[in-house]
Amino acid sequence: MPPTEKFLKDTGATVPLIGGPMYPCSNPELVGAISAAGALGVLQPIALTYVHGHEYRAGIRLIKELAGGRPFGMNALIEASSRTYRARMEKWIDITLEEGVRFILTSLGNPRWVVERAHAVGAVVYHDATELKWGQKAVDAGVDGLIGVNDQAGGHAGRLSPERLLDELAPLGLPVVCAGGVGDAAGFARALQLGYAAVQCGTRFIATTECNASAAYKQAILDAEAKDVVLTDRLTGVPVSVLNTAYVQQLGLHSGPIARWLLRNPRTKHWMRNVYAVRSVMRLKRSLHHDAPKDYWQAGKSVAGIEGIVPAGEVVRGFAGAVGK
Repeated sequence: MPPTEKFLKDTGATVPLIGGPMYPCSNPELVGAISAAGALGVLQPIALTYVHGHEYRAGIRLIKELAGGRPFGMNALIEASSRTYRARMEKWIDITLEEGVRFILTSLGNPRWVVERAHAVGAVVYHDATELKWGQKAVDAGVDGLIGVNDQAGGHAGRLSPERLLDELAPLGLPVVCAGGVGDAAGFARALQLGYAAVQCGTRFIATTECNASAAYKQAILDAEAKDVVLTDRLTGVPVSVLNTAYVQQLGLHSGPIARWLLRNPRTKHWMRNVYAVRSVMRLKRSLHHDAPKDYWQAGKSVAGIEGIVPAGEVVRGFAGAVGK
């Protein structure tokens, strides 16, 4: 089965496009609008509950209404951390499956336990991979597809170009989704022509009417070029793609020597990552609604192709119209 056909069968989408899960930008209205237009919106649990204030099950049901019965997915960050976080993620996944969501996108960690729960009810799991090593581990865990996170992506970007990453992951025999560098319909068509099964976009959907990011954040995306996106490890302890605002320039792009040592030390790295995680959750929540760049505005290099703030459905339809041209 051709990769794109397999992706559409796995997801129930009619357009081979995922609205990438974003903390803190994935509000229910955005996720629902993406799915309603025929692509696949993906909810981000911490954004849904902590940022946008929804009880988790109620939030899923709201997205169902907004999606008009179209399918959507859920993102599970499964890196080994505290027992409390693991228990909360297990509960979220159980509720997700109980509510009939049949696509889970896992990030970090070993997805085997998620795969087992998902497959038991006929759901599918796609896993983030930035290189062959992580793709192979995901395949060994039984996933159904891979999200190829390349060096153009927002958030935690990979290190390989879209072309090189596909060369590494395609031989594993699963559908590979291109995540990073696509901000317009032409880029979407190019990714599919390369052999990707689908495309995942995050940054493009921040600059939409349904996303409730601040007007300043959206305008910054419109004004930015690829060169304005930089990597900083001061946010989470590992490099994250953000817009190079005056605030970012003031703080610098790298953690101090003590923090770097703690992150490398096997005895302290998990503790230090938890410290960074708590701090980054708070910072990113604040940055969503500020009308001045006092914190971090995440974005990928796809900013170069984003020229207007339009409804999410218009983005999806524009991308769909580029296929086959």
